[in-house]
Amino acid sequence: MQTMTCIEDLREAARRRVPRAFFDYADGGSYAEQTLNANRADLERIRLRQRVLVDVSRRSTQTTILGEPVSLPLALAPIGALGMQHGDGEILACRAAQAAGIPFTLSTMSICSIEQVAAAVDKPFWFQLYVMKDRGFARSLVERAAAAKCSALVLTVDLQILGQRHRDIKNGMTVPPQWSFGKIVDMATKPAWLTSVARARSRTFGNLAGYVTGKKEDVTSLSVWIAGQFDTTLNWNDVEWIKSLWPGKLILKGILDPEDARIAAKSGAQALVVSNHGGRQLDGAPSSISALPPIADAVGSSMEVLFDGGVRSGQDIMRALAFGAHACLSGRAYVYGLGAGGEAGVARAIEIMRNELSVTMALTGFNSVDEIDGRAIAS
Repeated sequence: MQTMTCIEDLREAARRRVPRAFFDYADGGSYAEQTLNANRADLERIRLRQRVLVDVSRRSTQTTILGEPVSLPLALAPIGALGMQHGDGEILACRAAQAAGIPFTLSTMSICSIEQVAAAVDKPFWFQLYVMKDRGFARSLVERAAAAKCSALVLTVDLQILGQRHRDIKNGMTVPPQWSFGKIVDMATKPAWLTSVARARSRTFGNLAGYVTGKKEDVTSLSVWIAGQFDTTLNWNDVEWIKSLWPGKLILKGILDPEDARIAAKSGAQALVVSNHGGRQLDGAPSSISALPPIADAVGSSMEVLFDGGVRSGQDIMRALAFGAHACLSGRAYVYGLGAGGEAGVARAIEIMRNELSVTMALTGFNSVDEIDGRAIAS
């Protein structure tokens, strides 16, 4: 892992080690992938302001997120089917995050269930919720997250309908999944991946196991059930309903417009995440970083503003903080680490971004994460 010097190194290793269908599922975006690419391009265009002869010997990447201490302003974002990147992927990623002192977010569509992850780790984690047509299922997930002592609920608000992802269709990642000889051969030529998945605690959607009655609990049958559960009636009243069920901290993920941000600030949630779902939903939507400043201005200090979309380096974290974010979420960066090397790969991804942030702070003249603001950006 020490020869992996940047997230792109981990990405290339994951590309070699993970079957193409699952690699592309995490790597790709919707339609022409314009928004996916804009997330990275717009971040890379932001120039940082280099400062010299500033004493930065006392610098620290530590801060807080929702009042809890963290070692750097970063949380691992929710990723569906994470356990198909590496067996027990949710557990391994959660362990790496907790060892590094940052939050991990478990997806509703995880392979390992809430209970399996909770039993395998030492500390609470965040849980991400999709509100589906079956409100009883949503209620049960909230109750299970509370029983597992999850420290925050991340409510995704931008998936009332699924954006088409061309790579998934080409790879047979459809509903139901399509199998081909080439796909089977590709999996068979990834022995380390096969071994990890074969030994895993779960190989289906763990949070649905035991709930979808009358159907086989395999990926195919559960995928069909999920496809019929996305709810186009989802609205702000549902946020109020979730708030009435959930006793802890609530984060709204998927805000991309200042007007929606102002409504979110009045919802009772403690934080929002500026996010376009990693470019996997509305293609042609603004990049997350371009949407961040007006949203930060709209909510002011009424709630914490988190940022998600294209974060692959410590420099990206610096850019987001300078544009008004309190902290960042990153998904693909640690997914590549997981595919490349399991728990050690996730730990390496976090370490890379931490080290890059520390060096970037030194070269821009900041000792504390909480001091970072627009002064970090070159005019």
